[in-house]
Amino acid sequence: MSISREDVEYVAALARLELTEQETQEYTEQLNSILGYAAMLERLDTSNVAPTAHAVPLHNVLREDQVKESINHEKALKNAPDGDEGFFRVPKISLT
Repeated sequence: MSISREDVEYVAALARLELTEQETQEYTEQLNSILGYAAMLERLDTSNVAPTAHAVPLHNVLREDQVKESINHEKALKNAPDGDEGFFRVPKISLT
């Protein structure tokens, strides 16, 4: 599998990114390099490697949730360009 310029341009359009010709070329090359590396990893013989869920043995590295004071709706919406009934109003984004 390889990434074409059209693939990069399509994804850039979905992300609303404006890429120059040079950036499109660079990203195409970089993504193909990454896919080449992934293909090389697929060819590795892992038949003698035990399956693992994690690469390192970590145990419950999460902390307890802590409830903290938060800002109210008015402060949150104060710098928003547009709001409606306590919600942020954003432009509609649709490809269809």
